[in-house]
Amino acid sequence: MPDRLRVLVAITSYGTKNDAYLLRILEEYRSMPYDVDVVVLSNTRKALGADVELVVGLPSPDPWSLPFAHKRIFADRLNDYDLFIHTEDDMLITQRKVEAFLQLRKVLPEQEVPGFLRYERSEDGKINYPDVHSHFHWDPASVCSRGPYALAFLTNEQSACYVLTQDQLRRAIKSGGYLVDPHQGRYGLCETAATDPYTQCGLKKFVCISHLDDFLVHHLSNKYVGRWGVGDPEFRRQVRALLKIGQNGQHPVSLFETETKLKGFEYSKSYYEPAKPEVISAIPKGVRSVLSIGCGLGSTESHLAEKGLRVSAVPLDPVIPGGAEAGGVEIINGDLASARRSLAGRKFDCLLLSNVLHLVPNPVETLSSYASLLSVGGAAIAVTPNMTRLAAIWKSLRGDASSAARGSYQRTGVHRVSRRILRGWFRSAGMKIEKIAHLHRKSSTKIRRIASRLLGSWMADEFVVITRKHSDPQAS
Repeated sequence: MPDRLRVLVAITSYGTKNDAYLLRILEEYRSMPYDVDVVVLSNTRKALGADVELVVGLPSPDPWSLPFAHKRIFADRLNDYDLFIHTEDDMLITQRKVEAFLQLRKVLPEQEVPGFLRYERSEDGKINYPDVHSHFHWDPASVCSRGPYALAFLTNEQSACYVLTQDQLRRAIKSGGYLVDPHQGRYGLCETAATDPYTQCGLKKFVCISHLDDFLVHHLSNKYVGRWGVGDPEFRRQVRALLKIGQNGQHPVSLFETETKLKGFEYSKSYYEPAKPEVISAIPKGVRSVLSIGCGLGSTESHLAEKGLRVSAVPLDPVIPGGAEAGGVEIINGDLASARRSLAGRKFDCLLLSNVLHLVPNPVETLSSYASLLSVGGAAIAVTPNMTRLAAIWKSLRGDASSAARGSYQRTGVHRVSRRILRGWFRSAGMKIEKIAHLHRKSSTKIRRIASRLLGSWMADEFVVITRKHSDPQAS
């Protein structure tokens, strides 16, 4: 490597909305003690200075394809630079971040890439981490040590930027998955351009959790504050849980595979499900004990515990249930089989399975196994997505290959759900459905809510299944 690091930076900048952030980012790269060349990719002319190369034009008619333009530039200049940085125009990668990347890179295998995470700052100074939301989560089994560093894998590989060494870029190009036409995978078109190195080039992104602040990058637009993401206290709690796993040499398991293989991760299990009034009100009066299968952060479970119920929960993994633990919920870790063994001999008044059955390998087996823990007269309440709503049917009729209706569980990671299928699952598990209620997203428009009342399940986003147990189980 030459005395001065040679760095090529490609910044995607569509339109003019983020130009103030772009100018701030350019000043940062100009201040670095390296030989830095910057290319800005845009759909319009910009006055950025003589030291910035501006490339105007889209790789395809779709404006979201713009980020793909950086790949050919990187490939054509592969032998001219030591480090390649791709970012959107509101991502502030400082010299400290570059140096942290280079230090960590020294102790990693070639296929492992030090990854960055975005942070944002609200007007009142609070920190938000937008890459941690919905179904995206830390893989507790991924925690590992590389020299003095502790690393972990976050299932959200998108962070609006990446950095590769020359050898890593060469490896990605050689894989055949880097120089590809604009395309959309499980991420959206824009995000796919920045995740292809990991999703189809054989590279693996790890986040350094032991030196976390060195790998946090300010998302200057702060555009997701109040929309999605977790705050600093919860984020740091999860990182501490990961570090504890690494220090104890544990080999944790997750409850089941929570992310589907569908486009956009459709029907995946959210780790941050809110407490839904319709679900809570479905719990019969007189219930004193509840067992929740598939607990995430624990909003519903904590709410029930605050109401005076004895709540036990089998969480999605040992990292996530911080809110439930803080709310006085008993936590039973393990996969579906080991958690069930830990509960042998116990009885509960109510079994709660929120967005679980469509994701487990065998819904009937899971129902039968855990329903045997119910007392006579106990209730089982399950929430599932409605895959027979009009939007889902239309997607299937259009021939969308990612539709859950067009593939097996092995191919899609999800079972198709309808009222008929639900009745079959519960009947096979020896349970009779008393009621199937419909849930609609709060964001539904007034017209959609009116249509929902008229069309019922054709418009419902989710089903709430309510059953009762009328006889003793044969096994416990």
